[in-house]
Amino acid sequence: MTRAIPFLGLLRSAAPTAIIMLVIAIFGGYAVVGKNGVLAWGDYSRQLDQQRVELSRLEKQKALLQNRVALLDPRKANPDMADELIRRELGLAHPDEVIVPLN
Repeated sequence: MTRAIPFLGLLRSAAPTAIIMLVIAIFGGYAVVGKNGVLAWGDYSRQLDQQRVELSRLEKQKALLQNRVALLDPRKANPDMADELIRRELGLAHPDEVIVPLN
């Protein structure tokens, strides 16, 4: 029974240090393998590259649409563009025209 008391005293004195080391280890592990950790850096870089490619594709599409909008401005509409749009939407054509669908 005399050996149990020094062991409990040693355990009580080492418990705060052990708890602090455990908390530091948890935070350190999360910093390495966590959701925003060091190992996630490569995945974020890959996602950033994919998003940049998607952004450039969408910017090209936006430029095409802006051009079409400018051609259909009511104050100065492009006659060819307006004619193309009306024929496509309404299905109108002259009797002597041949329509070749390009799908």
